[in-house]
Amino acid sequence: MRLSDTDLRELADLAIRAAGEAGDMISRSRPLDVQHKTGAASAASQVVTEIDRRSEDMILDALAPSLERFELGLLTEERDDDGGRLTSDHFWCIDPLDGTLPFVEGVPGYAVSIALVRRDGAPLIGVVHDPVEGTLLHAIAGAGAFRDGTPFARSRAAHGRELSVFVDHSFLTSDHRPDVLDGLAHIADNLGLDGLDVREPRGAVMNAVGVLDGPPGCYVKFPKPSGGGSLWDMAATACLFDEAGAVASDIHGARLDLNRADSTFMHHRGVLYATDDSVARQIRAFAAGR
Repeated sequence: MRLSDTDLRELADLAIRAAGEAGDMISRSRPLDVQHKTGAASAASQVVTEIDRRSEDMILDALAPSLERFELGLLTEERDDDGGRLTSDHFWCIDPLDGTLPFVEGVPGYAVSIALVRRDGAPLIGVVHDPVEGTLLHAIAGAGAFRDGTPFARSRAAHGRELSVFVDHSFLTSDHRPDVLDGLAHIADNLGLDGLDVREPRGAVMNAVGVLDGPPGCYVKFPKPSGGGSLWDMAATACLFDEAGAVASDIHGARLDLNRADSTFMHHRGVLYATDDSVARQIRAFAAGR
């Protein structure tokens, strides 16, 4: 089914309302029933609460009428992948509470993320609600990116003299951490910066948002045998980056593979978010030489 510009605006409005309502609920909630998933790739991705599931139920209730009307598939973190994303022309890709670990710990870094993705993996709508700040970012392919309804304006001047590096919790204990930080320090030097500003770990969605609020900054997930984040972690922010003029790609510079047929993980090609091409090119060169 072909979606018109009017259809995309209607679906974006629906996702904005759903994300805002779920985010408001999360902002008033505290984790009570903390559980752990089996088979998750990292400690952060193992954590799930009743708030994750309540948020997902709220979002699905809000989006349900669109599934039949627009013949949409559905991929969401807390339910099994039914494969509909591979046969539908478009599908909703939902993370009802990205960054559950920060949420449980009572620190910022979590968000609601809703995207509409075309079957070929192109993100058409991206919506992110930050329950801590109460802000909402959204983007529609070809129509721009917005913060709380206002066109998203990115500063082209560096906010600081360091390269901001956004990381996952798993990075703190990674055997590759020293090598990666050394490589990024060399990149910062090549860019004429004074070093690195390694930020406190957050969920993938808010890590990406942090890069957008730079420059200069990056969030990198190098290819590895397993894990590497999931489709629902990246889909909404990929659309935001596309429309804001920043870089969201795999580690080789290709478009993110947001409808991978054989897995919902993204470890095979890695993930790179960067404020601009100059940062991205340096990181890709570093990755190619590892």
